[in-house]
Amino acid sequence: MGLTKSFNFDDKQNQLAAYAKALAHPARIAIIQQIITHKTCIVGSLTDVLPLSQSTISQHLKELKNSGIIKGEIEGPSICYCIHNENWKIAREMLDNLFVQIDQRCGQ
Repeated sequence: MGLTKSFNFDDKQNQLAAYAKALAHPARIAIIQQIITHKTCIVGSLTDVLPLSQSTISQHLKELKNSGIIKGEIEGPSICYCIHNENWKIAREMLDNLFVQIDQRCGQ
């Protein structure tokens, strides 16, 4: 969403959109699954298990980190990434609330 349009929506709507955008690519889902499986990852190790170049993986990691879903710590020449637990819980609650609203509206 362009910067010129996002100001028309409240902070929660913008935050949920950022989380959803970060999750809206299969490569990012695969990266998150690898981070969850291994607890932490280094960019180079992801290239061993995903059919993507290191630069592509780095771009996806940047998007995930910018959204707040993951966090990274510099360890020597590498960065280790892990799930940002607090933000993950917030994203989950926001998505859950949206789905509950849909269920209530649709009579489920």
